[in-house]
Amino acid sequence: MSRPPTRPRRRVPRTTIGWREWVSFPELGVDAIKAKVDTGARTSALHAHRLRVVETDAGPVARFEIHPIQKRRTPSIPAELPITDWRNIRSSNGLHQRRPVVVTELVAGDERWEVELTLTSRDEMGFRLLLGRTAIGGRFLVDVSRSYLLGRPDAVQPSS
Repeated sequence: MSRPPTRPRRRVPRTTIGWREWVSFPELGVDAIKAKVDTGARTSALHAHRLRVVETDAGPVARFEIHPIQKRRTPSIPAELPITDWRNIRSSNGLHQRRPVVVTELVAGDERWEVELTLTSRDEMGFRLLLGRTAIGGRFLVDVSRSYLLGRPDAVQPSS
């Protein structure tokens, strides 16, 4: 018995991004934050300063501050999001940590979609945001030799 001929797969053109990109979180009031694109990490992580978990009638909520600029504590943007899950994460230094998971809209270039983020202190890391493969999978191709291919979200685009 022979197999039926297979159709060639239709390739959907994907935008190429670099190993680091500018993104924004409009729901959180973050116009621009540098993200390290890490295909080796499954889960994305956002730096959450002064993270507190508060029980509300609607369920647990994460209250924290976002410092979108690397190596600076200003500006400090207050944020509050419902906790949708908890994850046990093994960080790059091998330590295990239980982190709250939140969902919010992310904008990268012309794309916007909801992403899951774990909240943790990233003070010692070079980037305040790590974008893992679950957040970018199926949307982008990553060119690890390039950076900032999508431009800065708050940059004024020249007219054509």
